[in-house]
Amino acid sequence: MSVENAHILVVDDDDRLRDLLKKYLSDNGFRVTAAEDAKAARAKMVSIAFDLIVLDRMMPGETGLEFASSIRGHNTVPILMLTAMVETDDRIDGLEVGADDYLTKPFEPRELLLRINSILRRVPEVIDEMVPTEARLGEFIFNIEREELRHGDDMVGLTTAEARLLKILAEKPGAIFSREHLMELVAPGGGERTVDVQVNRLRHKIEPDAKLPRYLQTVRGQGYILRPD
Repeated sequence: MSVENAHILVVDDDDRLRDLLKKYLSDNGFRVTAAEDAKAARAKMVSIAFDLIVLDRMMPGETGLEFASSIRGHNTVPILMLTAMVETDDRIDGLEVGADDYLTKPFEPRELLLRINSILRRVPEVIDEMVPTEARLGEFIFNIEREELRHGDDMVGLTTAEARLLKILAEKPGAIFSREHLMELVAPGGGERTVDVQVNRLRHKIEPDAKLPRYLQTVRGQGYILRPD
């Protein structure tokens, strides 16, 4: 994951600040999704694998501290916590529940950007070790780095879009990708139907029965998931 391609989830109940953060981070090259509270954030995280979360500490209902603590048991996504609480103990509380950094409000946007970039630059050393080099799909083997699909000694022809789609899914096996997210990565400016077409074409190439997919599966109401052997 490169810093330039990072997808950030902004979670803040302040509509104005949330919109400003989304615009500022987007203008600086990030893909940004926004959520107004912890519940909305969880719904986004079901279908999108985010690279970093910018999280408000004080929110109605489930607080940022509670949200960070609850997801840390199963998700290692970096968290940058924002708060108007400036005491040392408040900062320690945030770090103890799993936040990677802590920035107090009001803040300078450039400092936020520097801190985000600093966090993301530290992530690849951890993540790259876990990225698989190939995906085994029955009698097929997909080389992720070269974007090559083989059936024994034979090369299986893939279009650029098919290879890109399979690579995205194979890099995070078991992760659910929404149609919207896949559209952004594979066919910017296209439509969700474009993704469905590419998935259908891939299934006819890798599945024993494209109508009953074993590997490239649909998760109803959420998107697509690749389940290699």
